[in-house]
Amino acid sequence: MIEVKNLVKRYGNHLALDNVSFTIEKGEVVGFLGPNGAGKSTTMNIITGYLSSTEGEVLVDGLSVLDNPEKAKQRIGYLPEIPPLYTDMTVNEYLSFVCDLKKVPMSKKAEMITKITKQVRINDVRKRLIRNLSKGYKQRVGIAQALIGDPELLILDEPTVGLDPKQITEVRDLIKNLSEEHTLIISSHILAEVQAVCDRVIIINRGRIVATDTPDNLAKTAVKSNKLELRIKGPKNDVLNGIAQLPGVQFAEIVRIREEGAVDVNVETEENADVREAIFNFCSENRYPILMMKTSEVNLEDIFLQITGEREAKRA
Repeated sequence: MIEVKNLVKRYGNHLALDNVSFTIEKGEVVGFLGPNGAGKSTTMNIITGYLSSTEGEVLVDGLSVLDNPEKAKQRIGYLPEIPPLYTDMTVNEYLSFVCDLKKVPMSKKAEMITKITKQVRINDVRKRLIRNLSKGYKQRVGIAQALIGDPELLILDEPTVGLDPKQITEVRDLIKNLSEEHTLIISSHILAEVQAVCDRVIIINRGRIVATDTPDNLAKTAVKSNKLELRIKGPKNDVLNGIAQLPGVQFAEIVRIREEGAVDVNVETEENADVREAIFNFCSENRYPILMMKTSEVNLEDIFLQITGEREAKRA
């Protein structure tokens, strides 16, 4: 569906993208992740044809975005981080305008708008001015405009930014439904969201692709460490220092302090090291009651921090 080949983008002396290459198959839902300034938006803007690359090319369904821009863009629906809405229009007027921009035949406009507004659940606000809609509804209108023309590929840049938890859940469910009929690229800082809806993850850092795989495979290939979550009643510094010095403990940090005098501590250990008994003995000797001890799995946030080097920077 998408082939990104050796993309390079320079802004003067600044190298924003450095030989970026990846492919996305038809029907995949791919999360595109990276720290701020890593090159995510630049890459997506080049895929959509909004920016040109310094070197390299992008093929959408075999069509070059540079050589066949009109045909390639017909296959792409794009939701920028800030939806491109005209707030003085009603939802109906705006979507009709987008249909005209995308050259939807007049005979198909009404049917397409009705289908899409039902799909994204904005049918009840079609006659309202966009400026009077909530943030969640505005985001849905933004997704609706991306769906006009029935594109095969949807690119969603931070689709849940600024939404409340209920709205995030609603948009996440909508994305899952869209994935049944479309190929999706989702850029998001909410890693749990990407882990919940994406088949594959591409991580970019400093203009280069540093990892691409399923979340499960990334977890398997990441540096192995056992993780423990503890809640211990005792002086926070004594608890933290004592645990950090135990053999096999790689890293320990206090997550929060409980009102009843207990502290929550996250512990990472060396590969294949089991420090649970040593922690029990340490706490028993010092009469620090263990209120909770459980293992936790490596998640996408851990992998992201590890690959981009941010965890090491945090520890330094």
